[in-house]
Amino acid sequence: MTKNYTIKDITDKVKKNKRWADIKLIQKAYNYAVQKHGDQKRKSGEPYIIHPTNVAYTIAELGLDEQTICAALLHDVVEDTDATYDDIKNEFGPEVAEMVDGVTKLKLIQHASIEENQVENYRKMFLAMGKDIRVIIIKLADRLHNMRTLEFLRRDRQIAIAKETMQLYAPLANRLGFYSMKWELEDLAFKYLYPEEYGELIKGIEQKREERLKFIEKIMADIRVQLKKQHIEAEVTGRAKHLYSIYRKMQRDNKTLEQIYDLFALRIIVNSVKDCYTALGVVHEMYTPMPGRFKDYIAVPKANMYQSIHTTLLGEKGTPFEVQIRTWDMHRIAEYGIAAHWAYKEANYGSKKGQQIVRVQDDKLAWLRESLEWQQEMQDPQQFLETLKTELFEDEVYVFTPKGAIKVLPRGATPIDFAYSVHAEVGNHMTGCKINSKMMPIITPLKSGDIIEILTSENSKGPSRDWLKFVKSTGAKNKIKAWFKKALREENIEKGKELIEKEIKRLGFTHAELFKNQYIEPMLEKYRYKTLEEMYAAVGFGANSPVKIIARVLQEYRKEHQEINVEEKIQELSKDQKDRKARAAAASSGVVVKGIDNCLVKLSKCCNPLPGDEIVGYITKGRGVSVHRKDCVNVKDLLTEENRMIDVEWYKEAKESYQVEIEVLANDRSGLLVDILNVLKDTKAKLMGVNTRTTKERIAIMDISIEIDNLEELNKVQKVIRKVDSVYEVRRKR
Repeated sequence: MTKNYTIKDITDKVKKNKRWADIKLIQKAYNYAVQKHGDQKRKSGEPYIIHPTNVAYTIAELGLDEQTICAALLHDVVEDTDATYDDIKNEFGPEVAEMVDGVTKLKLIQHASIEENQVENYRKMFLAMGKDIRVIIIKLADRLHNMRTLEFLRRDRQIAIAKETMQLYAPLANRLGFYSMKWELEDLAFKYLYPEEYGELIKGIEQKREERLKFIEKIMADIRVQLKKQHIEAEVTGRAKHLYSIYRKMQRDNKTLEQIYDLFALRIIVNSVKDCYTALGVVHEMYTPMPGRFKDYIAVPKANMYQSIHTTLLGEKGTPFEVQIRTWDMHRIAEYGIAAHWAYKEANYGSKKGQQIVRVQDDKLAWLRESLEWQQEMQDPQQFLETLKTELFEDEVYVFTPKGAIKVLPRGATPIDFAYSVHAEVGNHMTGCKINSKMMPIITPLKSGDIIEILTSENSKGPSRDWLKFVKSTGAKNKIKAWFKKALREENIEKGKELIEKEIKRLGFTHAELFKNQYIEPMLEKYRYKTLEEMYAAVGFGANSPVKIIARVLQEYRKEHQEINVEEKIQELSKDQKDRKARAAAASSGVVVKGIDNCLVKLSKCCNPLPGDEIVGYITKGRGVSVHRKDCVNVKDLLTEENRMIDVEWYKEAKESYQVEIEVLANDRSGLLVDILNVLKDTKAKLMGVNTRTTKERIAIMDISIEIDNLEELNKVQKVIRKVDSVYEVRRKR
């Protein structure tokens, strides 16, 4: 049974850690949480306040400040009660409010799937981490208590939460250095994901527990004697390895429990780094070290600041056991991770005025800073989740520059990854590499200890697209993609200029005649281009046609030049004899496919384009041309198949109606739906259906399906609905 902590336990722990702590503020936050949660119950039937109290105790155990403890006590009040962000800000200040907001799930945003909702919550959490790392510490403490009380949920929910914990939260705890938390999260997740294996492992360990304890206690006693002889003050302790690590080793090495001997690990804590290496010499003299099982994380710390010496030794009868050697400062960081780093900063100032927030700008959190950069750009939920999982799992190699600087890269990384970790320009101009002074292929997987030298050339044409198949680090992938984006943009600009110039000459004009500010600015505004270069790039890429661009410019030119031939040239551009049959055939769909007669045209359901939307066509296999809005999320994937993209445009004379869905968000009130339907009567829109729901925060969400003629009418509908009292957002559904 999980122990439930009280507010007294929290304040006692805080007083022990900090004499100057603001206990009154913590008590105030607790009282506020009690009041807001009221009679709410957990699935166990216990009062809900037990949960935030236990979360806050974990935060207090980590030695964090009273603001973080307050945020832990209040972390669910915005999500589960009538309290708002502003309420928390007014009562406890912006620092606490920001942390509470960072932990609060997104409730108002409705996505196409549960997965997308979850991804957006991860995004929000990571962005909040960027502002204040304490947000994720609260989230981890929250998840830990939820896992400790998981028995009260349905089996399907147990599996889902345990899986998420194993895949995301345990690796995140590991990356932040919370090893004890990581182990407990893994063991609890293991318990619910593999209950039979968990039970068998517990039973098997208990059977030989006494025998193994005697074995490790004798070794500890012998080591203490030898360390004393060397005048080394040390604490020598033993611990059982956590269950999931044993299970994983059994699976990896295909061994039974009886074949796993190193179920216990010894820890030697000393006063100095010098003593660490002296102690290492002592234990290596006493026992035979196992080859390939030595790691010096003092000389080469982990990315999460962890430092320790690990060595595996052979005891009596060849039984292996692990020894970890570290200083007391290293031990504190090993136990409390990034929280220890934060507490250390605070302690250096010795007063509340000197408290500082550990932000991701800290060098020791560089991996997190990089994660924040790439995660904001990814739109595909599955891609985001998979990349996040890859980044979080600690599976790294440690390699060196020729000058001895250390680079930490994902396992399987190549010299290409290394080059981009040094600098984007080094990667972009890379022509070859040396690994340990030998010329090697640039796709060679790197091993820990390798010394890498990158060969570059100013004449390099840049990275190859094939590199994306070999690189492992997200940073390298993003930098390669950025290069191609920039390079192709320049290419497309030049191509667009050529196409525009060709069309101008064909019509008998010069560039200087047409491309004056008063002529081109309305064109740029119409097509929503910020600059001429952006327009050229779009034409070069095929996202717009030079014919459309010149036609719009000529419309402005005509205002100052009334010659008959200008009008003729506009007509020449806008009407083509070849497309007349296509236009007639397009009357039913409202879309003209350029250069193709009697083509089957289908408006895509994923984005529901309307006349007035910028559109693109995609040649499908056996189903004619599929028409998408240019900003449709699926178009990016289609653009890779350039030979299947085709120019399409709206048929101006079409008399079609189009169905579209809009989403209305409003503060719920009596008569809201009636008021919205009344204003719709005054528009040309035909109501097809309404679906409404209300959240527990009293937010009304309405999905309204209407039939209209074009984008202009849709904008008018949205405008009149926005004017209805209590409505705060109206948007077209994608």
